[in-house]
Amino acid sequence: MSNLSHTGRDVSGNTRDVSGHTGRDISGHPDADEMRARHDRVISGGRTTAMADAPVFLLGLFCAVSPWVLHFTASQPSLVTHNLVIGIAIAVLALCFTAMPERMTGMSMAIVALGAWLIVSTWVVGQSPDMGVILNNVIVGGLAIVLGAACAGLSMKNKKTT
Repeated sequence: MSNLSHTGRDVSGNTRDVSGHTGRDISGHPDADEMRARHDRVISGGRTTAMADAPVFLLGLFCAVSPWVLHFTASQPSLVTHNLVIGIAIAVLALCFTAMPERMTGMSMAIVALGAWLIVSTWVVGQSPDMGVILNNVIVGGLAIVLGAACAGLSMKNKKTT
């Protein structure tokens, strides 16, 4: 494997990198202030929704597989496709919040809207759903509303502090 560090030796024998910085102490590096500021932004900013992203992702996965878990694939074929698509959409939104939280703050309310639609769609898309299907979609939709509102609130709070 090749050495990609681009270090060399100066006249006094100290190692130096391509910026001319010698030694291991970063304080003498020409971009030290910018690197510290970037590090502080990454660590402190934009990640306040991280604790809500994992439950939203798991909720989306459960919504997607719930027709097979609760065995309503035969009785409600239209809700099977519907729950699969809505669950994948919720899970993808959660992954996007995790990957790019600063760019997804405006999309936090989309989870709330998907949760509300999941509750209503039980009777709109389904054909006389039984109590198990109703409870599943109402509980999953309610959790999506609560978690989506939490993500939206945290992202709004984060926007005000930055």
